[in-house]
Amino acid sequence: MMYWKTLAGAVFGCLIIWQASGCKKAGQPTSPSGPGSGDTAQVGEPYLAFPGAEGGGRLAWGGRGGDVYEVTNLNDSGPGSLRDALNAGHRTIVFRVSGIIYLKSPLKITHDSITIAGQTAPGAGICIAGYTVSIQANHLIIRYLRCRMGDIDKYPDDAMHANGGGYHDIIIDHCSLSWSIDEAGSFYDIKNFTLQWCILSESLYHSYHPKGDHGYGGIWGGYMASFHHNLLADHTSRNPRFCGSRYTGKPDSEIVDFRNNVIYNWGNINSAYGGEGGHYNMVNNYYKPGPATPGDLTVSSNKNLRNRILQYTSYYYASDAAVYPDTLWGGQFYINGNVVEGYPDVSADNWSKGVQPDGYYRATQLMQQARVDAPFPYAPVRTQTAQDAYQSVLDSAGAILPQRDPIDQRIVEEVRTGTAHYEGAAYAQINATGITHPSGIIDSQNDVGGYPNYPSATPPVDSDHDGMPDDWEIQHGLNPHDPSDRNLYTLDKHYTNLEVYLNSLTGMQ
Repeated sequence: MMYWKTLAGAVFGCLIIWQASGCKKAGQPTSPSGPGSGDTAQVGEPYLAFPGAEGGGRLAWGGRGGDVYEVTNLNDSGPGSLRDALNAGHRTIVFRVSGIIYLKSPLKITHDSITIAGQTAPGAGICIAGYTVSIQANHLIIRYLRCRMGDIDKYPDDAMHANGGGYHDIIIDHCSLSWSIDEAGSFYDIKNFTLQWCILSESLYHSYHPKGDHGYGGIWGGYMASFHHNLLADHTSRNPRFCGSRYTGKPDSEIVDFRNNVIYNWGNINSAYGGEGGHYNMVNNYYKPGPATPGDLTVSSNKNLRNRILQYTSYYYASDAAVYPDTLWGGQFYINGNVVEGYPDVSADNWSKGVQPDGYYRATQLMQQARVDAPFPYAPVRTQTAQDAYQSVLDSAGAILPQRDPIDQRIVEEVRTGTAHYEGAAYAQINATGITHPSGIIDSQNDVGGYPNYPSATPPVDSDHDGMPDDWEIQHGLNPHDPSDRNLYTLDKHYTNLEVYLNSLTGMQ
């Protein structure tokens, strides 16, 4: 049974009134109304974003009760494009096409209350390439998208990020993020956030980042921020880098729950680290060193990256990137139940064997203050053992709908077998104890064959353009010529009829 823990004084409840408004076809935007101005209402406790939504962002309402926008082409902009769909809020975005959307500039989500339902794409699904997807809004539900940025335009950014502005109530579910020049996905300075069941893989190492070699997983943080059942694979560092409160200056604003994730094949720089001035749970994660991971294959030590759960970071970075030893500000961590494959001693004693000091002034002393024996407050997540989570993540993470693409298929197979099939020229020159080649650390998407094909298919007939196919509406006693019935609660008291349809595509209702 799921449970809920809160900080004293924190309140996670609200009164929500949903609205039934008109639909629009692609290219016909209207001024949407937000929750609270309609004639179809559900009053009471807020309900889950969708069945299976967990963690801090589980109560995001997305586009519930709003308009529907149909993405009908793969253009960067203009009527029927994903960019045009994001030009207003309080809407659900469905797809009538599959394929690659090559962006010409960053794709910014700046309007509140949006659901992006990638599971609706016919054929092989949607892949976004070229530039970052930047989250700058509240109450967002983003599901079943691929963001594989690549070096097409040499844009040094993340595949997806929400990294500033204090945005809240966001859940990202079953997405695949890769081929970034900076981090695969960075999420911090946020509140009530969830990243769940996602794959973040193959960030680009020797690419076009202005600081030089990169290839990092992500910077993660926030208040009541949950990161669970994700796969981090083939990054040289930041697996993740916990943000800490170095930007906000408010330690109480950094409470992060990191559980049931799988971390594979971190490279020669670092695994997880950071967290200055923050509070973190690291629970029941599965660490599997791979061919890119240096260190002794059999002996645990504080210099061995292969058996590292966390490098404790004892110093604070100022905004000008200078290090100030006199402003030491270490984070606090609850670390328990994590498994490091091949190192049973670390799995049995996470803190003494798997947490390593960073080597800076007073690091060992501060580590004694950093350890806590009870978890920090966290939003509910159905927690598995690390071993069970490993299997679940490999079976189900990433944009598995409409189908898992060849990239994720290969990544998952490499994790299962502890191998890698490709690498870039730069990491191929690195030789250290424990590293074998090919290492899985790439410089460009071209190192792995580039973008796969994402064939489209004929979308189901939807006469009233309400996001629900005619056949499905008829089967469920709805009117395929009445767009307003999408926002009624005919089929479920918690979800609109449109949400019931969207949830049915995922097998969870």
